[in-house]
Amino acid sequence: MKLVEMTVEDFSKEVDSNSPAPGGGSVSALASNIGVSLARMMANLSFGKKKYESLDESIRLEFIDRFNKLGDIRQELILLVDKDTESFEEYMKAIRMPKDTDEEIQVRKTAIKCAQAFSIEVPFKTASVSMEALELLSYITKYGNQNAITDIGVGTLLIYSGIEGAILNVKVNLLGLDDEEMINNYTIKCNDLINRASDIKDEIIGNIHSKLEPIKA
Repeated sequence: MKLVEMTVEDFSKEVDSNSPAPGGGSVSALASNIGVSLARMMANLSFGKKKYESLDESIRLEFIDRFNKLGDIRQELILLVDKDTESFEEYMKAIRMPKDTDEEIQVRKTAIKCAQAFSIEVPFKTASVSMEALELLSYITKYGNQNAITDIGVGTLLIYSGIEGAILNVKVNLLGLDDEEMINNYTIKCNDLINRASDIKDEIIGNIHSKLEPIKA
């Protein structure tokens, strides 16, 4: 059974076990997925409302475009929940390959190298796709139904956690590589992603907190 087909309780139990997968990578993808769902919830609660319908048409078209893009990203993140666990399983399968002959050693070495690359590509994809989602949220937050402002706030935090969690997985998997150029390229990209994500998250959450401050007499 795929992870995403499990009940919430069963998935939680699967994580809360002595198995190393699903672990932080799959959970990061799921966190971002739920975060995106909360952002779309705010949008769904906006459509048809008087305040939203009174917005300029260009604003509404941009709002809908971002809403649809978030829908595509949500679907992509769902696939990454299982793909991250699959990448770990592929790596373990390669590690367990026989190594009794020179040929077997070479085949195993190649398989491990491919599995390592896959185990880095998947969480980096999660971080990148999640970043695309985060960049769409400010507009939804500004023009969406303000009764759901805390929902998109939680969504923002979840997506940010998904990004940072995925990057942690990229970095830990880079430790097993001996390709210095690949390590440097991914490290630079990851650091850039987390810095940009942190700035966007802080801006959105800061704006939300300011709206929730009680009015002082």
